[in-house]
Parts: sequence; C-alpha cells; structure tokens
Amino acid sequence: MIRSILKKSITAIATVAIFFTIGCDTDAINADAGMGTMEVRLHDAPGDYDEVNVFVESVQVNRTESDGGWQTINEPNQSFDLLKLTNGAYEVIGDAELETGTYPQIRLILSRENNTIVKDGIEHDLFIPSGAETGIKLQINAEIQDDITYVLLLDFDAGRSVVKAGEAPINYLLQPVIRATNEAITGNIDGSVSSAVHASVYAMQGSEEKSTTVTGPDGEFRLVGLEAGTYTVSIEASEDGYDIKNIDDISVTVGETNDIGEQEISPSDASGE
Repeated sequence: MIRSILKKSITAIATVAIFFTIGCDTDAINADAGMGTMEVRLHDAPGDYDEVNVFVESVQVNRTESDGGWQTINEPNQSFDLLKLTNGAYEVIGDAELETGTYPQIRLILSRENNTIVKDGIEHDLFIPSGAETGIKLQINAEIQDDITYVLLLDFDAGRSVVKAGEAPINYLLQPVIRATNEAITGNIDGSVSSAVHASVYAMQGSEEKSTTVTGPDGEFRLVGLEAGTYTVSIEASEDGYDIKNIDDISVTVGETNDIGEQEISPSDASGE
C-alpha cells in the first residue's frame, strides 16, 4: 500500500511539474513575441463637392476574422475633410505597436451624426445607413513583422461614396468605397497639366480605375498607391471644351515615383473635323 501511495504521489507531482513547465514556456513565448508597427494613412479620390467631412471615431484591426478579436489601435474622434487629402496628402488615423503576425481585417467606426458635405456652398448632413455599430470592414491581410512599420493606405473614394438620396430630410447617403493597399508594394505617378483648367486624373488598367486625383493650383498631380505594373494615365478637364488625353504604357515600380512631366490637353474641335 505504501508503494502504491508513493507511486500516486510521484505521478501527481510530475503532473504538476509538467503543468508549470508548460505555463512557464507559454509565458516565455508571449514575452518573446515580436512587435511591429502599423500606420494607417487616409487619402482620397476626389468628388464633385466643396467638402466631404467624415467623422472617424476609432480604427480597429482583427487577427481572427471573427467579431470577437477586434483591437483598437486609435480613437481619433475627429472629422476629416476627404477632399483635402489628394495629390499625396494624407492623414494618419492610426499608429500603434502590434504583436507580429497576420491581421486579416481592419475596420473604421464612423459617427452616425457628425458627417457632412458641402455642395455649392451649402452644408448637408451625410447619413450613414449602416456601419456605425459594426464598422466599415476591409480585408487587408497585413503582415506585421518585428521592428518594421507596415504602412496601410486607405483610399476613400469620395465621388463614389456619396450618394444623392433625393428626399428631405436625408439628401445624401454615405456608402463608403475604400481601397486598401500596402505602401511597401506600391509606387506613384507624378505630372502636371499645362492648361489653365482644372482636371481630373486617372490611373487606369483596362477599364478599371486604380487611382484618381485632381490637379492642384499649378496643374500638378500625383497618383498614389499603385501596385507595380503598366497604366494608362487619363486626363479629363472639369469643364467642357477639352479633349480627354490618354497617355499609355506608363510604368510603376515599387518604391519609386514616375514623373511623366507636363501634359497638354487640347481644346475640342467644335467642327467635329
């Protein structure tokens, strides 16, 4: 009997020792987990408005693709005029250290009451039909690596995101169209338009718009967040009387900016000849 009791005691002690060893190993693994940084930059594809003001309450990421694993990386609680974020301008809406690993999703929690647009000098409420509670979710599959900053570009397409509702008191709806890209795998296209007209500029692959901007005060433009490849740059004057100009076979290399120089858009031939 004594031998049996000793055997059971030794087994129990061994089990406890294994438990504590596993616990210590787990703590060691967690303690040794690498840390990287995610920076989230908001920029814009322009729309036909004076202002598009979107109020961002918080920015969150998720490692699990489930609704239980969201982690807040910033709470701006701030309104951003999207139309100021063109030609390379951006706002950092999130900047935080995260454990290394893959983060499949990001979401923006927007206010339901504090979004507005200004059209022809008149301010209108911008109503969000859904998204305030569950957020605007985007698939990103961001790979956070030790001691490296991962820069996520969020291209908020104001022109496509604002929808005219037509009936008061809700005149405009916000149905966000956002494109997310990893800055580390993108490049840019610079240039300018010599004509003294305001123009929209598009980077196209086939019939698909990959980046959009408008010319600045001196005709300059920058198309950002483009993955490596070949594009057609299309320039379209904002007023009638000008031809659309397409510049084909513009290459983009990761980490570089291709300056295509000054471009001239010609008046349309009113005679049709």
